Amino acid sequence: MFLTEGDIGDLVRFRHDLHRHPEISGEEHETAGRVVSFLTPLKPDRIMTGLGGTGVAAVFEGKGSGPTLLFRCELDALPIAETRDIAHKSLVAGKGHMCGHDGHMAIMAGLAHGLSRERLRRGRVVLLFQPAEETGAGAAAVLDDPRFAEIRPDFSFSLHNSPGLAFGEVALAEGPVNCASRGIRIRLTGRTAHASTPRSGKSPMGAVAALMTALAAMSVDGARDESLSMVTVTHASLGEPTFGVAPGTAEVWATLRTLIDDRMEHLCNEVEALVKQVATAEGLGLSIDYSDIFSHCENSPEAVARLAEALEQQGIAFGRGNLPMLGSEDFGRFRAVAPSAMFLLGAGPNCPALHSPDYDFPDGLIGIGAGVFMRVVQNMLGDAA
Repeated sequence: MFLTEGDIGDLVRFRHDLHRHPEISGEEHETAGRVVSFLTPLKPDRIMTGLGGTGVAAVFEGKGSGPTLLFRCELDALPIAETRDIAHKSLVAGKGHMCGHDGHMAIMAGLAHGLSRERLRRGRVVLLFQPAEETGAGAAAVLDDPRFAEIRPDFSFSLHNSPGLAFGEVALAEGPVNCASRGIRIRLTGRTAHASTPRSGKSPMGAVAALMTALAAMSVDGARDESLSMVTVTHASLGEPTFGVAPGTAEVWATLRTLIDDRMEHLCNEVEALVKQVATAEGLGLSIDYSDIFSHCENSPEAVARLAEALEQQGIAFGRGNLPMLGSEDFGRFRAVAPSAMFLLGAGPNCPALHSPDYDFPDGLIGIGAGVFMRVVQNMLGDAA
């Protein structure tokens, strides 16, 4: 193990500090500052800040030429209030690291520890602390940043902790591993009226009721293959919270989910056709927009082979597990740049689910995840000098 007990203690304290001070997507300024403060004493050859907004990239250069390996983690937390009573509980009301990104950052910091002691013989390693993963905007912003060309990788790797999977075991597979998804916001416009004469207006109530039922019925989620389509209604609002006015406006929000990007375009067309049909039948105005857009995440065979080799050498059991996941992950955008792969690291069968208010990243995973990534570096860039 390349990390000492002292290193692990430092990484756990770093993780707990991040956990106490969560920042949601696009607001990760102090989190980025904490990352830079931790990395600076480890003497990377370069630290880039403000990448894609608040992103941080630590660059370790080898003495000779070779490929560039990018390892990516996430900076952002969630707008979820933490309910677990722990010593490092979130100090920010209504926000918490309920997805384990604090632990992923600690794993990346552990890899930085190893690279600081065992300088590369050749090639280059980039440790990317990416903003705004939870909204799907962060990876796109990093890739669109003109400075990304300076660290463009030949391979990209990432991981995500996975409650339910046996502790320390890994799920890894080629092909699609995370679904494409996007949020659709449907706005319906009629005309308000006095609550005593509702027929003098045009209420969207009937359209909302019809859409909530019809949208949910569009899901085809029995198999995790290219036919998968899911529509999950997540929010609906009707008029204003008052007793004297019959409603004239409404919104319905839903998440659309498919296994692959091509199927998403088809699903969007189906949903839009349904919504237009209902709005027209009710004589309502209509507008539609999309947000939180995630491409599907697909593992390339070349990158999977590198991870599998490292896992075997580390003595870590791995298999397909429950892949592909129904959840989305914006790491999928990096496959447009270079071969990429993500693996799931088991957080144990008793670990609360991701995005649960009582979730907390298991500290015992820090050394395991860092060890896998360090082995990948050693295999691909040669033994450390």
